[in-house]
Amino acid sequence: MTADRIVLVTGMAGAGRTTALKALEDLGYEAVDNLPALLLGSLLRPVDDGVRHLALGIDSRSRAFDPEELLRLLDNPMDAPDADVRMLFLDCDDEILARRFTETRRRHPLAPDRSVADGIARERILMAPLRQGADVVIDTSQLSPGELRQLTSSQFAIGSDERLVISVVSFSYRKGLPREADLVFDVRFLANPHYDARLRPMTGIDQPVQNFIDADPKFRKLLQDLENFLVPLLPAYQLEGKSYLTIAFGCTGGRHRSIATAELFAARLRNAGWPAQIRHRDTPQANPSAVDKPEPGLPPSGALSPRALSKGNR
Repeated sequence: MTADRIVLVTGMAGAGRTTALKALEDLGYEAVDNLPALLLGSLLRPVDDGVRHLALGIDSRSRAFDPEELLRLLDNPMDAPDADVRMLFLDCDDEILARRFTETRRRHPLAPDRSVADGIARERILMAPLRQGADVVIDTSQLSPGELRQLTSSQFAIGSDERLVISVVSFSYRKGLPREADLVFDVRFLANPHYDARLRPMTGIDQPVQNFIDADPKFRKLLQDLENFLVPLLPAYQLEGKSYLTIAFGCTGGRHRSIATAELFAARLRNAGWPAQIRHRDTPQANPSAVDKPEPGLPPSGALSPRALSKGNR
């Protein structure tokens, strides 16, 4: 039988490929890292011992690495015509990549005798075709390892029903918009708990803060209007081949109003039958997975590319 699902994990060096591969391995994939490009075809061929799930790590370090040839192979997988072959591209800000290499004292694979910045610049040019052609792009600039594992797992779970995965994110406008956001809503018009000395130390996770915000008549209208607007659109997003949708709520500090809105709107989505994940970008202690400590050297985005959409997200 042919492989049931094959995930090619690639991207910028230092962007978290090893973490993503470990997440896929935990899901039941057979993981192979730093695969020589010449061996890819042989691993795609059918086997006689049943359905396989493969996660293959390949990047600029790989021998005979050719992005254009790799894309041709993936678009026309002659060795595995019936397999579900997808590409995950991991990206990250240049400054953060440079800092990770500096902190770990590693040499960049494309700049063994030059600066890390030179290696990153060369690699970004080399990898541009793969980023453009990837089925899923995840920006790890602001993700912890736990959050990257969660995103990877939600995208590539074995036996998943291919339902739209919704992520609800809270953020602070002081720190910029979330890169992965598809839809952004500004909730700075709501009453601000920051000016209540009792509520200021709390976050939007805490019930007193949620009660305070819920008492604002504008808040309940906001939630109801958003539910009426968005829920009917979700099947259309899925029908068009999108597998991941990120809805972001922002306030000034990212601590009270945005968190409470994200929590309560995600609950409405779940009640409507749509699984929704929550991440509080700028108040990490409010995240349920905050106990998952970041690994050294690794401090969102499930964006589908034109190639993925043209394939109907297979």
